Amino acid sequence: MPVAIVAVAVLVGLALLVVVLYNRLVRLRNRAENAWAQVDVQLGRRYDLVPNLVETVKGYAAHERATFEEVTRARTRAQEARTVEQQAEAENVLTAAIGRLFAVAEAYPELRASESFRQLGSQLEETEGRIAVSRQVYNDTVLTYDTALETVPTNLVGSLFGFEPRAYFEVEEPAREAPQVRF
Repeated sequence: MPVAIVAVAVLVGLALLVVVLYNRLVRLRNRAENAWAQVDVQLGRRYDLVPNLVETVKGYAAHERATFEEVTRARTRAQEARTVEQQAEAENVLTAAIGRLFAVAEAYPELRASESFRQLGSQLEETEGRIAVSRQVYNDTVLTYDTALETVPTNLVGSLFGFEPRAYFEVEEPAREAPQVRF
């Protein structure tokens, strides 16, 4: 009889441990999803600024059609990205395209002096900073989640219930800096 009680107690203890570890993984996964949602909000803000920026520059440099089309294509591609890896790649392309758009603007002093261009540039810089913060929070959250998936005993529960590691939102070195806005 005492052996049966000990066996039941051990099974109940293991079941409780599995429940606690499972719930921890769910909380960490949900935090990572929430952190990604915050990155997505900031990227959406950036996407909303890009058409206004293009239109403002177009008014001064209408012959730079290829640059405008490149920015528009890059924005569309970034909006259509579905995975973190696709998003990172698309953001690298968009950041480079926005940089070329600002390079075009450098040739037009009256554009750089316009109030709407300065406001858009300022908003874009602010948004780039928010994206960087959101990206860092997301990557930190993913680090915590992925570490839990790799450590014992959580890795056993994670593999039992099909928890998968998440990808980091990494950008290429040349695109790590926000586009330089000069007035």
